[in-house]
Amino acid sequence: MKEHSRIYAYCLMTNHVHLLVAPFKEDSLAAIMQSLGRRYVRYVNSNHNRTGTLWEGRYKSSLVDTDKYLLACSRYIELNPVRAKIVRNPTEYNWSSYRFKDGSSEEEFIDMDPSYLGLGSTKEGRQEKYKKFVSETVSDSELRMIRSVTQRCGIMGTSDFSDRVCSMIGRKMSLKPRGRPKKLL
Repeated sequence: MKEHSRIYAYCLMTNHVHLLVAPFKEDSLAAIMQSLGRRYVRYVNSNHNRTGTLWEGRYKSSLVDTDKYLLACSRYIELNPVRAKIVRNPTEYNWSSYRFKDGSSEEEFIDMDPSYLGLGSTKEGRQEKYKKFVSETVSDSELRMIRSVTQRCGIMGTSDFSDRVCSMIGRKMSLKPRGRPKKLL
């Protein structure tokens, strides 16, 4: 995966995985997900004497603007086991990138994203600020926004960022209400 992207955050759950990655090339995200799926499923199936797939459906992806959005997504990903009531503190969960960012473990494959680096000029300063950021209460509106954008494969960022992306791809992207449009009477 490292040859295709930068990995900023991850969390392996029992039935899904969260990744915050910056692909190097336009088409590399699909290659990353295909490779991850093949390798991880093979590993789990051989170690647990099982067959078949692990995850339901196709992966979902969203574009994320830097600054507060990137940090918010990292926090969302790394607090997943806490929200699922598997652990009380993200430090207790071994299968996420949080322990790397708080300094309690070393991970060779995690990259420090620009927003994380902006938290301080020293490793220890960044770790402390990130721990404080993660320990802050996450608003319901932030949770809803991240879930909605992720489920609908949208764009998370400022309206300026969204406009730039839409201009680059040559089409408008907006999150529309779920389901069929209501019939006009």
